[in-house]
Formats: sequence, structure tokens, C-alpha cells
Amino acid sequence: MQFEQYNPGEFYDELFVAQGKPRPEAALLIDRINSLSIEELQQRQKAAQQALFKLGVTFNVYSDDQGTERILPFDIIPRILPAQEWEQLERGLKQRIHALNLFLTDIYGDQKIIQDGVIPAELIQSASGFLKPCMGLKPSQGIWCHITGTDLVRDGDGQWYVLEDNLRCPSGVSYVLENRRVMKSTFPIVFNQMAIMPVDDYASKLLDTLLDLAPSGLPDPTVVVLTPGIYNSAYFEHSFLAQQMGVELVEGRDLVIADGYLQMRTTKGLKRVDVIYRRVDDEFIDPLAFRPDSLLGIPGLMEVYRAGRVAIANALGTGVADDKVIYAYVPQMIKYYLGEEQLLPNVPTYLCWEPEQQDYVLSHLDQLVVKSASESGGYGMLVGPHATPDQRADFADRITANPRNYIAQPTLKLSRVPTLLGDRLEPCHVDLRPYILYGKDDIYINPGGLTRVAMRKGSLVVNSSQGGGSKDTWVVAQNLIQMQTLLQGQSQIQSQHGQTQSQTQS
Repeated sequence: MQFEQYNPGEFYDELFVAQGKPRPEAALLIDRINSLSIEELQQRQKAAQQALFKLGVTFNVYSDDQGTERILPFDIIPRILPAQEWEQLERGLKQRIHALNLFLTDIYGDQKIIQDGVIPAELIQSASGFLKPCMGLKPSQGIWCHITGTDLVRDGDGQWYVLEDNLRCPSGVSYVLENRRVMKSTFPIVFNQMAIMPVDDYASKLLDTLLDLAPSGLPDPTVVVLTPGIYNSAYFEHSFLAQQMGVELVEGRDLVIADGYLQMRTTKGLKRVDVIYRRVDDEFIDPLAFRPDSLLGIPGLMEVYRAGRVAIANALGTGVADDKVIYAYVPQMIKYYLGEEQLLPNVPTYLCWEPEQQDYVLSHLDQLVVKSASESGGYGMLVGPHATPDQRADFADRITANPRNYIAQPTLKLSRVPTLLGDRLEPCHVDLRPYILYGKDDIYINPGGLTRVAMRKGSLVVNSSQGGGSKDTWVVAQNLIQMQTLLQGQSQIQSQHGQTQSQTQS
């Protein structure tokens, strides 16, 4: 009975309602795990990690002087969501991405949201992701954010919140697909018994999304994945997705502008490229339009892109929506562009550029999480309750010196999932990154997403660069949950009936 001593505590637990009481959607899994010894669990954990190693599921840490490449830590206890709850998240995510796409169209166009006083002009102008060369840009199909990874968290009361948006070059979906492949062999019996929504068709849907962006009239458009190269932290994912879609993985040096089009160097000469799935940040993609010192991009690409002779996903300039100060205005965007109230709320956010809010933040640093507006990956962040006085003093100086660059949020009681740490199952904090494809006809969300887990007991930092790992995320069909609940009830009745008979006979 592996979960006999497991105590969810005061936090929301994704698998348990209370100690010894699993959530209906998790009952079959809990029963199966309880039937295994701790040694068997550890053996399966080791086998899963070895399988991921053989598959080459790695990431790079730039600041690590012990070697660049690491295997992403993986835990075999999945997170489980009932389909009904997932449908609610889907509606909220689709609403949000729709509004953000309208915002990007507006901000690089007429800027009506600024003129109407909804967002201050200086916040847009000072955002590091706002690119003036993109003004007037009209991307294919009017879509800017083709691939999005939106980070969600659940608080102690079970309420979901959007933690941040990732519209530039969101990573991690390869781990979703490979984690699922490994989990099918880790718990094959459970997979056969549970109606878990599949994630395997993501690559084909991604390819369809990219093909739809190609200039019209092309019978067989050429799609490529543009990578910065093997030293990028997400290089495994770049090569994995290219292989899964059956398209070329290229670097900037493989491409050239010739005859007014983007062309790819091949052994048979130049070949036209029609769609780029870029995994290179905007400022490095064209040294003539952005950073002149970039060796990763293609000189002249911006001109061809603006002329509509090549499509790029995600569109250049989407990074303005990743700015954590701009994030605070997404509820207003939803109201302004869609005339609706937000379905998925933001985490309450203090804007340090506003004097009163800055005063509150500086006097409550021991209670808040402070984030840099433009950094990601767990960098540029202060978790106040876990920080030292010196660290809080350092961030107070940073905020005072550059208030536009910081926001602060309350320290949420992030939900937890049982996680195998050594020879014990411990509750560890998690977040969730679903992956969203914005196509010309529909917005598709891959069922589940990447559950990132803080694999240090008590830690709130889930980022892989900061010691976090990942879990598989199962979205379970609602009718199966109802069936499981019914079977559990019948089992309890039969057990009680058997006890009654035994007492009668004795």
C-alpha cells in the first residue's frame, strides 16, 4: 500500500481528495500503484528514465559548467484531469489566444487599444518584445500566434490561473509526446482500462497548421524547422518535431534569399522554402532588420516575409505578448476585443511601475513572488518567502532602479501530485503547459500538456533549468470516471454485504 502514509496536506492534490481517498478519475491508477512494491515502482521509474535516455530526450543548460546536455528528469506518477474540467480549460484558453491574436493585429496596426486608453502607450513602446520593424505587418491568414504554450497553475482552493503566456518560441511539447510513449509501457494495464485522450497526433496537426500558412497556389509547399543549432537548450525538440513532421531541420546558414524568395541549399541546388517554423528568437532572425551581429538568421528575410513570399510561425513580433507587464492587461484585452469576461483568470498582479503598487511590493517582499518582465525559465525571479534578507534587498534595489521591468504576485499554494522521491511518494508542486495550435479554421489544444514538477521537496520552482522535471498528463473521459465511481460503490456494497453475512453466520 504505497499511498497508506501519503498525506495531501493543506494543498490541493491532483490525485487525492483527502488522505486515503483518491479522486474518482485516479482510482484505477491508485489501486494499481498500491498493488506494487516500492522496489517495483523504483524499477519502473528507472526503466522509464533509461527509455527516455535512449530516445535522446535531452535539454541544455547554458550556465552548467559540468556539461551542456542533460536528460530531463521524469516521474512516472501522472497527473490526471477529468474531461469535463479539461473542456473548461479549453474554452478559457481559446478565448485568451483569440484575444491575444487580436491584440497583436491591433498593436502592429491601428493601435486602437492604446488610443482608447486601455493600455498605456509607454508600456508597449518599452516592451523588449515590441518590434517596430513589424509595424504594418500582415501575417498569413491574419494569425500571429500559431503555436502557444500557456502556463497554468492551480491554487489551494482548486481554482485555475494563467501564470504566463508563451507566444514567441514555446518549447516542451516533445516531452509531452515522448513521456506518453514511455508511460504506455510503464503502466500498460492501466492504459488499457482507462479512456485516456491521445496526444499522438500533435505533429500531424502542427504540420497541417504550417501548410495552411503557405502562399496560395502552391501544389506542394516546403516547410522547414529553423533551429539556432545543436547548442540551443531545446535542440532535441527542434530535431524531434522536424522528424515527426517529415520536414527539413535547417540553420540560418542553410538558407539564403535568392530571386526574391527564401531558398534552401541542397545537394541538387537551391530549393524554395514557403513556411518556416522558427525556433530562433525574433532579434536574431534577420541581421539586416534586427541585430546586425546575429549569425543565426538570414539576411533579407524580413523583406521577403513582409512581401508575403514566405510564412513564419510564430509571426515576428509576438514576443510583446510574453512581456509579464503586458500579461497583466489580458483581462482588459478580452473585454475590449471580445466583449466578454475572462474565463481563466490571471494571477493577481502588482505592477511595480505604478508608485502605489510599487510601495506595496517593496514592503511585502517576504510574501510575494517578483518576476522580471522579459526573462523566463525561472531566471530573474524572487520567491519572497524562501529568499534571504540579502536577496530581498537586492530585488528591492532592482525594482527601484527599473520599476517597468518588474511585477509581483502573491505566493500561490500550487497544487501537488504524488512524486517518487527515493523510496517514498511525496507531494510535489506542479504547473501545466498546454499546447495550442491556431489554425485558419479552428484553435486546437492538445489534450493535457506538459506537467512540470518541482522535484525537490517543498520547492515551488518547476523549470527544468532550475532542477524541475516532468510528468505525463492524462485527460480521462468523463463516462469512464462515472463507471469507475459506480464500480467502486458496488465493490463497497459487496464488501459490506460480505461483512454482514459473516457477522450473521458467526
